[in-house]
Amino acid sequence: MTLLIVTAVDAERDAVRAGLKDNADISVQTIGLGPAQAAAATALLLSKGNYRGVVSAGIAGAFAGRAEIGDTVVATRAIAADLGAQSPRGWLPVVSLGFGGVSSISADASITADIEGRRGAVLTLATVTGTQETAEELSGRYPDAHAEAMEGFGVATAAKLCGVPFAEIRTISNIVGPRDKDGWRLQDAFAALTKAVGGLA
Repeated sequence: MTLLIVTAVDAERDAVRAGLKDNADISVQTIGLGPAQAAAATALLLSKGNYRGVVSAGIAGAFAGRAEIGDTVVATRAIAADLGAQSPRGWLPVVSLGFGGVSSISADASITADIEGRRGAVLTLATVTGTQETAEELSGRYPDAHAEAMEGFGVATAAKLCGVPFAEIRTISNIVGPRDKDGWRLQDAFAALTKAVGGLA
């Protein structure tokens, strides 16, 4: 059976393909940005094929002290970090609101067992963090979070609904905090992504 790898953008897709050496047992597809787009596009792909698993792969920002630029983070779980409600008492995750739903989906460790990297949660946000205050708030709220991106929980949701194992791999281009594009190291992250996915081949 085929392993499906999904990326948000074509540059990530190309970096992944470069590390797979034309492996016919792995399909790599671009699905677009954000959790909603990722969930819909992944569900559509899974409905049209017979896959042994799906991996959300791409670059990400790391929380300070938990990963460095160029590192690989292998998700232990995907967390919908902005799915819930604000309150005078602080953040309330969706599971505490009494309406059902989940905000965390565990990853299947067997898919990524041969990939070298840091293990920890990866946050999914529809709005990327751009201030130090938000970075510190998220880091404190999720002490096991190593990185943040925009698609993992959407991909995980589609995988769970379709009964397919899920994993997430992120390589680090920047540190989460004040938005500073001059500090991003995209090529380092793409090179790390190419190397990392070789563990899936």
